[in-house]
Amino acid sequence: MNKAPRLHIRHAEPGDLPAVLKILNHYILHDHCTFDTEPWSVEQKQPWFDSCSPGSPYRLLVAILEGKVAAYAHSSRWRPKNAYDITVETTVYVSPAAQGQGIGMALMERLLSELGGQGLRSAVAGVTQPNPASDHLHLKLGFKKVGTFEQVGYKFGNFHDVTWYRRRLD
Repeated sequence: MNKAPRLHIRHAEPGDLPAVLKILNHYILHDHCTFDTEPWSVEQKQPWFDSCSPGSPYRLLVAILEGKVAAYAHSSRWRPKNAYDITVETTVYVSPAAQGQGIGMALMERLLSELGGQGLRSAVAGVTQPNPASDHLHLKLGFKKVGTFEQVGYKFGNFHDVTWYRRRLD
């Protein structure tokens, strides 16, 4: 259920990449939730952006709040071997100013709904720990915790675990 009445969710459009990167780059610089360590430029991230399209399993949705991109969710290839093509990895990022309004939940519900019926078997998500809000979000969306890889990332002088979640899509 969408708690933010002014919220509009749509597929990303060509002009959205700078706003998406503003959100992502904030987390790269200030949070351990992504293991990227250097901010992305539009030129660097353009191939990723172009690989997402409404008709494919790899999608990029944005949440527009008060006329601005406030969050995004996307699905991407999980592993590079063809046998894994029945699985997508999902990610959601909400700008700090828009957190706590149900935007992440609304985006992920829409993304998962669109991915159903696409011949996909599973959606997976890796959540860097600690991140109780993301853990709760994934469990509420019907993901099941499948395990934790301990100390697989190192950022800001600390080792971090990643908990993996899976949800069936078929």
